[in-house]
Amino acid sequence: MAPVAAPTTNNNEAQKKSNRIQVSNTKKPLFFYVNLAKRYMQQHNEVELSALGMAITTVVTVAEILKNSGFATEKKVLTSTVGMKDEAKGRMVQKARIEIMLTKSEKFDKLMTPNNNNSDRAVVQDAAATTKNTTIANDNKE
Repeated sequence: MAPVAAPTTNNNEAQKKSNRIQVSNTKKPLFFYVNLAKRYMQQHNEVELSALGMAITTVVTVAEILKNSGFATEKKVLTSTVGMKDEAKGRMVQKARIEIMLTKSEKFDKLMTPNNNNSDRAVVQDAAATTKNTTIANDNKE
């Protein structure tokens, strides 16, 4: 009997799954996702933030906090719709989906050093306030 080669997995595909954060519209604090994204970037140099429907605003806010505080740069943003079955009505509905790929910035490692953690928190909070104010201003325009 001839030996059979074991199926190989694509390393890019395996890495893509291990550095993806799927954000839900639960009661998790915003900074849970910010800190998780930082840890993923430490391990993989990049992170993919993904969300459906109402969780999209959370993903965008997390990405903006990381970018405005100097931790990440935006690599790509993909938007699409996904067909899902509505449990209440039993029919197919379209949900908006977003995927944001972020990579470590040049300042990432310096910002993550223990000496910068206290000042880092203030920078991140300032970025969050700026992002929140921008979002509110944009909402008021509509």
